[in-house]
Amino acid sequence: MDRVLSGMQASGKLHLGNLVGALQNWVKLQEQYDCYYFVADWHALTTGYANPEAIKESTRDLLLNFLAVGLDPDRCTIFIQSKIPEHAELHLLLSMITPLAWLERVPTYKEKQQELHDRDLSTYGFLGYPLLQTADIIIYRAKYVPVGIDQVPHLEISREIARRFNYLYREVFPEPEALLTAFPKVSGIDGRKMSKSYDNAIYLSDPPDIVEQKLRTMMTDPARKRRTDVGDPELSPVYHLHKIFSSEEEQQEVAHGCRTAGMGCIDCKKILIANIFKVMEPIWKRRNELIKNPEMVSAIVEKGTEKARKAARKTMQLVRDAMGLGRFLQ
Repeated sequence: MDRVLSGMQASGKLHLGNLVGALQNWVKLQEQYDCYYFVADWHALTTGYANPEAIKESTRDLLLNFLAVGLDPDRCTIFIQSKIPEHAELHLLLSMITPLAWLERVPTYKEKQQELHDRDLSTYGFLGYPLLQTADIIIYRAKYVPVGIDQVPHLEISREIARRFNYLYREVFPEPEALLTAFPKVSGIDGRKMSKSYDNAIYLSDPPDIVEQKLRTMMTDPARKRRTDVGDPELSPVYHLHKIFSSEEEQQEVAHGCRTAGMGCIDCKKILIANIFKVMEPIWKRRNELIKNPEMVSAIVEKGTEKARKAARKTMQLVRDAMGLGRFLQ
């Protein structure tokens, strides 16, 4: 099977946006491809280097959620980035051949500097993030990387770096292709895009009572100040969550009730809460089982890491041979 590679940065707890935007798709892909999924803890250091202890906790949370949502270690490879030093070696070698201008023009470079203005991001680690990301992908010679249409330009630099290596030395790396995926926008409880940085997220680790409380206080159409006021469902973040979690019939019911004032916001939210609970309950159950059995989680990660390490070592031997490194020892 063709290989797919994807990872998540260990920079905080996972939320509903991560579930519907990536993890549910990962579960489907493991049935069709040779999937490698990893926790990108080194990547988290590029912006969170001052608080490595938080990265450790995030790594644990990510692994629990990877398994709780349905990633099957018998069908995919789950590992931790920092456990495989070959990633760092390839990152170093790629840094020798990558023009500085390529890194400076990456769209998110200046965007993130402005967004995270309270942190000092004038470091090579932050500038070189795309190089480490490229190493993560091409060290497993992955054919596909699941991305949204807006992320395709970010993958292009990995293709360019792989192409440059192959041109300078020898054909070692396939150029990774985008596996286009629809990533729906998931509204947070304040109406903005759900994000841990906005403190508006419903986390997969939130207990049921907290999830219900967050949804009950979620904003709706501001025009509906009273029960008898009519509204526009398209202006309600609650309705946008209905589009993801509720049936077509339920969506029509709540939309009609909003436009005619035939349904109050509380009743609208009750339907949404029930549907989100249907999705979350098996995740909560599995997550609680995993928390009680940390040895099993560790064994799964160790097995996946060892498999990934073997693949990475094989690729690095090809890289060293192509570059002529170590020949003086032969």
